[in-house]
Amino acid sequence: MVALVAFGATAADVDPITGNPLIVIPAGAFVFGRDDGPENERPRQVIEGPGFAINRTEITNGQYQHFVEATGHRPAFYASHPLLGLGNHPVVGVSWGDANAFCRYYGLALPSEQQYERAARGTAGASFPWGVATMDDMKANSGVKICCSGDESDGYPMTAPAESFAEGASEEGVLNLVGNVWEWTGDVYAPYGADAVTAGAETYRVLRGGSWNSDPKHLTTTYRLAYDPEFRFSANGGFRCVRSAP
Repeated sequence: MVALVAFGATAADVDPITGNPLIVIPAGAFVFGRDDGPENERPRQVIEGPGFAINRTEITNGQYQHFVEATGHRPAFYASHPLLGLGNHPVVGVSWGDANAFCRYYGLALPSEQQYERAARGTAGASFPWGVATMDDMKANSGVKICCSGDESDGYPMTAPAESFAEGASEEGVLNLVGNVWEWTGDVYAPYGADAVTAGAETYRVLRGGSWNSDPKHLTTTYRLAYDPEFRFSANGGFRCVRSAP
């Protein structure tokens, strides 16, 4: 890991990942959590957050393959799949450690839950990146209404190209923060406000955003999924990176 960080892109690079710019999310107050959803999304609170920048899209197969070739890191599990392995589609079949290594190589990090939620919800705490309007096939790549199968009515039986669904962009223009693929965050899973180790959840990391086979209840800006960080065989799990403000 030391070698990867030492020989990777530096934090001084404006957009270290070719074709995937970092979108600035300004500092300021934002709504985090909710009181009218699952217990693990509570409580709703207003947080004063620092600015950061987040990749406009999920990391693609092509971008991940460039990292693999540059470092010798293992390839994504679905790299050769005829649909899931397409170059402009989000990479899937990566563990938390794989995703973390990729971001660190480029001088970046996996987003915290607060960063992910701020990028997805805006400042007012919207249920979806595009606001409060009901989801439709033009806004996100999602599954059938009853978990957990893909739905081709949005144009894609599995993942969609990372640049898809412009109508579902966040207020800052970030794409697919809900739907397409679940995204690893940097956080250990625990109740909000609790210490992860004392809460007994130190073996799980948090996924956000839902995916191409998620039903509506999983496709919100606040939904939290605890997941085994070592598991790398999910056909619906990917990631993107952030740069925190200095």
